[in-house]
Amino acid sequence: MGTVLDSHFLALTAIVTVVYQFIFFVITALFKIDQVTDFAGSTNFVILAVLTLVLNATWHFRQVVLTLLVVVWGLRLGTFLLMRILQWGEDRRFDEMRQNLVKLIVFWTFQAVWVWTVSLPLTVVNASDGGGSLKPADVIGWTMWVFGFLIEAAADQQKLSFKNAPENRGKWCDAGLWRYSRHPNYFGEMLLWWGIFVAASPVLEGAEYLVIFGPVFLTLLLLFVSGIPLLEASADKKHGHLGAYRFYKKTTSPLVLLPRGVYGNLPRWCKEVFLFELPFYSSNLPEEADI
Repeated sequence: MGTVLDSHFLALTAIVTVVYQFIFFVITALFKIDQVTDFAGSTNFVILAVLTLVLNATWHFRQVVLTLLVVVWGLRLGTFLLMRILQWGEDRRFDEMRQNLVKLIVFWTFQAVWVWTVSLPLTVVNASDGGGSLKPADVIGWTMWVFGFLIEAAADQQKLSFKNAPENRGKWCDAGLWRYSRHPNYFGEMLLWWGIFVAASPVLEGAEYLVIFGPVFLTLLLLFVSGIPLLEASADKKHGHLGAYRFYKKTTSPLVLLPRGVYGNLPRWCKEVFLFELPFYSSNLPEEADI
């Protein structure tokens, strides 16, 4: 794959992403609505996947499969999030942004960066000639995607059903996969995008391996910025005074799916070093509730 082709595809996907996100930014800024935000992010992945496949038109089996995987993920997540926000009416994440244009601009800029960056492995694959015959890495990556997709989809649906049940109002979700992870949906999303990178690796050469920044960026985003930290802080604020919640948090993995009997008996250092139980995830708990 030539560097000229690389740069053209990277520039094109960047322009398309910025334009697409700008359109939805204008809609949200003018009408002060939240309903299209997550839909805009998810469907942008679909647009980039299909666009790069069609424009290069080499139609290698590896390219078609990876494109289909991203399209299925984007449409499933986008539809789910759209239906959920239409049901709930508004997204509390944007309570401070609706009347603050600067914060809104920062958010939409960050969303554009997220889409373009995480899409990099597929963009490079679709800009190539397909990379020859299939390799074990293809099957490994596809398998990772399947498990990640199923985990994320199941976790999303389980939490939505839990929240919609009147008897669960005001409670934290510990049903289904949420018994084994405090954020199984994020675990699934990380796993499937790392799977995309692994399946893309047979095509990569030299500096192209820098597209690993896509799944790395997603992982760092969910672990340190807009994913787990925000939800942990919110849950701690609501439920941190309850002993049952503190026990749930102490015995339930923050990310990786593990039985409570296993995770709850691990030493604190092991949880922090290997299982992402980062100290600031509990910074909003009362001191006596240290986990």
